[in-house]
Amino acid sequence: MGATGATGNALLRSLLALGAPVRALTRAPHSPIPGTAGTHQPVDVRYADANDPHSLRAAFKGADQLFLAMANSPAQVTLETRVIDIAAHAGIGHIVKISAPAAESDSPVAISRGHHAVEDHLRGSGLTHTILRPYAFMQNLLRLAPAVAQGVILGTTGDAPCNHIDCRDIGDVAAAALTRPHMAGGTYSLTGSEAVSYPEIASRISTLTGDQVRYVNLTPDELRENLVHHAHMPTWLADHVTEIQQLAITRPETPNSTVTEILGRPPRTLDAFLREHRADFSR
Repeated sequence: MGATGATGNALLRSLLALGAPVRALTRAPHSPIPGTAGTHQPVDVRYADANDPHSLRAAFKGADQLFLAMANSPAQVTLETRVIDIAAHAGIGHIVKISAPAAESDSPVAISRGHHAVEDHLRGSGLTHTILRPYAFMQNLLRLAPAVAQGVILGTTGDAPCNHIDCRDIGDVAAAALTRPHMAGGTYSLTGSEAVSYPEIASRISTLTGDQVRYVNLTPDELRENLVHHAHMPTWLADHVTEIQQLAITRPETPNSTVTEILGRPPRTLDAFLREHRADFSR
């Protein structure tokens, strides 16, 4: 699911590179799916919308495994549990779910509590399942570009180090989980090779582009207000960003070796990602 999303599309490319048979599910089946043009392997593209149970039943027919990744939202628990139930009824035997760090019933992050509820539902479904818990996506740093253009990065993490991971590494790990039976049933926390604070990210962007970028630390309430009134985020998403950033302070983040152990290579680095997107961060 989510074949045009950051992780879903990265997985699609990984599976195509492996030559694995794959069905790409999307709410816009007639629009081009990135990464499929010019491939020698045909991609079975189907319409599927978690709000449309009939579309899910049709899309899941004949499939053996499902990659479940949906955008965070207040309806996420309802939608993902519906997907799991329909997948089980359709005969899918294995689900690989993208979850979140701190997916606990008492997590201070509301979205993480939701992921915990979905994980619980998945465990109770009787399906074989694999849980991937990636930390912050490097690709989400691109959302900072408008603020970087003004010479600032706003946050509420202070000097706390934060784990980031490239979505392409998540896609490679998900492909491994879908094609290596011995990985099924595991729960894997995924990070990049280093935890980096936002002041350090500002410094690295400054060095890379030659444009001075500084980090401005706000209180949680100040950040939330800025995200709602200036970045025009819905309140629930502003709350989520603020909660995630505060979690990095209360639970210091450190990288792990899971990606290297699974893929046999180190994860992509933050510096390489910033170099790749230098133009996005340049004024």
